[in-house]
Amino acid sequence: MMTRIWHKTALVALMLVTLTGCGYHLTNSQANRKQNFQNIWIPFFSNESISPTAQTVLRRAFYDEIHALRGLNPAENQESADLSMKAKLLSYSSGAVSYSAQDQVREYKLSLNVELEAYKKGQILPLWKGQIQGSKQYPANTNLALQRNAEDQALDAAARIIAQKFITAIEESY
Repeated sequence: MMTRIWHKTALVALMLVTLTGCGYHLTNSQANRKQNFQNIWIPFFSNESISPTAQTVLRRAFYDEIHALRGLNPAENQESADLSMKAKLLSYSSGAVSYSAQDQVREYKLSLNVELEAYKKGQILPLWKGQIQGSKQYPANTNLALQRNAEDQALDAAARIIAQKFITAIEESY
């Protein structure tokens, strides 16, 4: 009886030791980086959309997310950057996605479509090139100031989604 309990205890301990050493690690740790990028240059996005401010929000979101997730710092200029980008905001749209029983708009959806290119220092061909889309839903409000605030927050969230997708795309192509 005592041997049986001891065997079960040993088996549980062995399973715990095996599971805790499964190899998971943080993705942004310095030792696990595949590239040696220290800084990045993100120019102002060219804007083919109807929004006069979306490119500024996108640029800020890219700098924030790239620094927070991968520790890259902004470069002083394109020549001093280890990684540089070219970006074009292709579209910005916002439209109703749900209605109440009284046929009033309850939610809107903001969508962005961005064309991006990433270059390593000294290279002519892009490291990555493609289009990324991001969207975020936000609530409707009869107060115009609150409605505009909700749209601004949705724009920021969609821009961060695009930046995160870009980081993932760069790392998968590397």
